[in-house]
Amino acid sequence: MKFFIDTANLHEIREAQALGVLDGVTTNPSLMAKEGISGKDNIMRHYKAICDIVDGDVSAEVISVDLEGMIREGEELVEIDDKIVVKIPMIKEGVKALKYFSSKGIRTNCTLIFSAGQALLAAKAGATYVSPFIGRLDDISTDGIGLIEQILTIYRNYGFDTQVLAASVRHPMHIIQCAEVGADVMTGPLSAMEALLKHPLTDIGLEKFLADYNKGNS
Repeated sequence: MKFFIDTANLHEIREAQALGVLDGVTTNPSLMAKEGISGKDNIMRHYKAICDIVDGDVSAEVISVDLEGMIREGEELVEIDDKIVVKIPMIKEGVKALKYFSSKGIRTNCTLIFSAGQALLAAKAGATYVSPFIGRLDDISTDGIGLIEQILTIYRNYGFDTQVLAASVRHPMHIIQCAEVGADVMTGPLSAMEALLKHPLTDIGLEKFLADYNKGNS
C-alpha cells in the first residue's frame, strides 16, 4: 500500500519524506488555505515546491466546476511538474473532464467519492485514482472501510486499472484497516503515520534494554 500525506505544509512533507515511507502527496483548496497560500501564482509555486521535495505523485485540485474550466486548469497544473496528478471533483462535468484527460494521457484523481456508483463512473471515465473519503463517512455513522472493500471488489470484477486511494484517513487504525482490505493507497496526516510507530511495549522494552546495558557498562 502506498502512503501519501494529505497536507500542503512543506515541513510535514519533509518530515514524512525523511521517514522513508512517503510515496506521494495529496492537497486540496482547504489545505492550501490552511497554510495561507492564496493567489494563482503563489499556489502554482507552492505545488512546485512540493514536487521538489517528493519522488512520487502530487495531487493538485482544480477549482472550476465547468468542463472548460477544469480542462484549462488541469492543463496548466500538469505544466508545473511531471509528478502532478489533476484532482477532479465527482460531479457530472468532472466525469467528462476525467474522460478528456484520460484520452490525453494526463493522470487524474477523482475526489469526493462517497459511493460505489461514483467510483464505478470515475473508473469507466479513466481516472488514475479515486478518493473515497472514509473519515467523513465514519462521521455520519457510515462504514467507510466497507466502501473501500466494495469498490475494490467492483474493480477486480471488471479489471479496472484505477487505484483506490483511501482519503480522509484520521488515525492509525484507519491505515491498518485500509491495508487489511487491500486499498492501493492511503492518504492521511503525518500524525497518523507517526502513530504507527508507537507501542507501549516497545517503549518499555527499549527502556529495559538501555538500563541493562548501562548497568554493565557504567
